[in-house]
Amino acid sequence: MEEEINLQKKYINKIKELNNKENKYYILTMGCQLNENDSEKISGMLEDMGYNKIDKMEEASLIVFNTCCIRENAEDKLFGKLGEAKKIKEKKNTIIAICGCMMQQKHIIEKIKKSYPYVDIIFGTHTLHKLPEDLYKVILNSIKINDVIDIDGKVYEGLPISRNDTVKASVTIMYGCDNFCSYCIVPYVRGRERSRRPEDIIEEVTKLAKDGYKEITLLGQNVNSYMNAERKKDKSIQYGFANLLRDINKIEGIERIRFISPHPKDFTDDVIDAIKDCDKVCKIIHLPLQSGSTNVLKNMNRKYTKESYLNLVNKIKNKIPYVTFSTDIIVGFPGETQEDFEETLDVVEKVKFEQVYMFIYSRRIGTSADKMLNQIPEEIKHKRFDKLKTLVESQIPENNKKYINTIQKVLIEGKSKNNEKMLTGRTETNKVVVLDADEKYINKIIDVKIIEDCMWYLKGGR
Repeated sequence: MEEEINLQKKYINKIKELNNKENKYYILTMGCQLNENDSEKISGMLEDMGYNKIDKMEEASLIVFNTCCIRENAEDKLFGKLGEAKKIKEKKNTIIAICGCMMQQKHIIEKIKKSYPYVDIIFGTHTLHKLPEDLYKVILNSIKINDVIDIDGKVYEGLPISRNDTVKASVTIMYGCDNFCSYCIVPYVRGRERSRRPEDIIEEVTKLAKDGYKEITLLGQNVNSYMNAERKKDKSIQYGFANLLRDINKIEGIERIRFISPHPKDFTDDVIDAIKDCDKVCKIIHLPLQSGSTNVLKNMNRKYTKESYLNLVNKIKNKIPYVTFSTDIIVGFPGETQEDFEETLDVVEKVKFEQVYMFIYSRRIGTSADKMLNQIPEEIKHKRFDKLKTLVESQIPENNKKYINTIQKVLIEGKSKNNEKMLTGRTETNKVVVLDADEKYINKIIDVKIIEDCMWYLKGGR
């Protein structure tokens, strides 16, 4: 693997020699934080090649689309953007590259080849590290590149990275997923679980701390399964996600640790204890529910029940008194009855999540749920979504009330988008806080008294 990275660094230097100061790249990222992290690596490689990042696609000499395939509208967005990119290519001879999860789907690649033949590079989730080599071949030989492999990729260390933020950073700790939820395409496009070595993760976080980063988010499709694959091969390995949390908690300079996403079925006591004991680990847990119906959960292949989910929530609350939860919920999964949906509402009523990320079920080619016969009509899906949304929003004032007149540690992120005279930041529980304070506090964690509930954000004072 080290040889492969050294080879790609040679291609980086070759392109840098060919490049001039006018070469600019534009990257559009669709999808989750894992995609965002991949884009930071792509940006790191491109900037080492001499490309300068810009925000206007029409000025780019290289356009990169990093795709997601979780929702159907992601495909519509990509194909719309490809139409825009074609006009730019005709004017500037711009190189167009597409990568990400969508490129691991054969029917998408075939559509691009047939309907968008002007695309220069297609590379998948397992060949991201080969972008320098692919790009060099396109520049030198003007050929089309299709660099996608179906086998699970390796974990490559040492890729350059260009971060989008100067105080918060995401760190991928594992790739792929072994769960095969019936609605989810991820295991097919990102492969089976592969964990990074603890020493490589700790080294990366330590460097981030030295560079002034305060908040770290650990990323994985199922962070609870960190190192499980290695444990299966070697029973003597005892290092898991709880150990990783404790080790990162010791790194000087890091003040906050977040993680997404855990799986309820794998949420073990040692992880709960680590969250409780580690002062830097945020006491908000993203615990995906997906559905409150045991019957639907079984059809989703989630491997837990409504009762076991609620028992887990109560167990965590008993061990960590001030813990809060966020969640994901899918509405309108095939076969979901009105009674099933009411079970979801019941869980939302009981848990009172801090944040709920709500999705209308979207069919994905290649998943077992797509083949289910009892698909829910769109009209019913939308009605249920609206009812869930109403319930969630009705809980916000009550959730916000507990913050009033308390002192919260807030990471100040910058000026408010709606009022440049105010600063904005986030609490440990990810609540947005707006306050009137000196700009010297930007990128710092400070104590803020919460004085007002403004529904979608809290108002603070110094």
